[in-house]
Formats: sequence, C-alpha cells, structure tokens
Amino acid sequence: MRSVEAPRMSLSILVLAAALAGCASVREPMRAMREAVTPAASTTAASAPGSARADLPVGAAAQRSFDEAVRALRAGRSADAERGFRALVQSDPELGGPHANLGLVLRQGGKLAESAAALERAVQLSPRQPVYLNQLGITYRQQGQFQKARDAYERALALDPAYAAPLLNLGILNDLYLGDGPRALVLYDRYLALLPSGDAAVTKWVAELKNRKPAPITVSSRKEKQ
Repeated sequence: MRSVEAPRMSLSILVLAAALAGCASVREPMRAMREAVTPAASTTAASAPGSARADLPVGAAAQRSFDEAVRALRAGRSADAERGFRALVQSDPELGGPHANLGLVLRQGGKLAESAAALERAVQLSPRQPVYLNQLGITYRQQGQFQKARDAYERALALDPAYAAPLLNLGILNDLYLGDGPRALVLYDRYLALLPSGDAAVTKWVAELKNRKPAPITVSSRKEKQ
C-alpha cells in the first residue's frame, strides 16, 4: 500500500531521528519508502520537549531526560525510549513533545489506541503544531478511523498549506480508503507541485489513477511513507 506518512522538520517538535535540528519553514521532499514501517525511517523524535506555551520554561532535568529518551530511540532501544517518554509525560505533563514521541513509539509497537491517546494529548497541548496532527492522522488511519484521519490531515494543512506530508497522506487516504479518485488527484498534484525534483513514485500513482478502470485496486499495491 502507499506509504507516505512522513513527519515534518520543525524546531522543538517532531523530526527524523537522524536530524534533530530544523525550523518551521523547512520543506523536505517526501520520497516513497519501500516499507510501511522501517526502524531507521519511521522512528522519529523531537528536538526539544516542546511546551504548550511558548513562555513555559523547560527544566534542565526534563531536557536531560528527553535527550536520553531520544538517544534510546535513535539507537533502536524502543523499550527504553518508551519508558523515558512515559516518565516525562508523568513528571512534565504540560510538555507536548514527550506525548507526541510517546505516541510514535507506541504506534511502532502496534499499540494504536495508546498511540492515538498520546498524540491527541500532544495536539491538545500544542494545537498549532501541524506535525502532531499529521502523526495523529497516521495513527487514526492505521486504526481504520478514516474520517478522523481525514480531519487530522486537513487540520494540519489548514495550519500549513505547504506541508507536503499530510498532502500526500490525504491523497492516499482518498485514493485507497475513501474511494475519491478525483480528490486524490488534486492532492497528489498539489504535493508534486511542492517538490522541485519531483517524486517518481507519486507521478506513477497519478498516471495509474487517471487510467484506472472501475475494478477495485488492492491496498497492497500501494506503499505508505513515514
């Protein structure tokens, strides 16, 4: 199936574990991945704990604990990372980053209900962070809650219309799960317009969708992206 669900770089929120720095204006081309979940590509972390209020200070102890959990996540020690983020959401429940990252670790472990709850809390704490909404949409989609996933992606795009990941994720959702091919084409075109170097996989999907016959397409023929 199409694997597109990709986190966006942004200061103090979720970024790829291999690159913990970034800013809100960064736009990264989202390449199609061959696996829906791969430890190297789907594991994400925040660059800082991230507070619900910009003026809310992050204590040194919380930052150290957060950094330790991120290091564990980068090293593939998911159980240690989960324990670290769980401890942080107990000790510093007002910080959105630990909730969001806990949600990602839980999703990777197949704990979708807990993942959704953690990401919902991250969104409540930081409602203007589109990356949290995108990740929440991913979890909802994996739960089969397609309308909720659509709402989460659309809310992310309302905050940042040039955020490529939810554009692609919403296109796939409409294409494969909601059965709205025309809407999917619009979203795919908007996604491709953001990528100066293009995306061969999505270009191929667009051609397939335009030439598709009424017979249903199998989900397994598409791949999603983290």
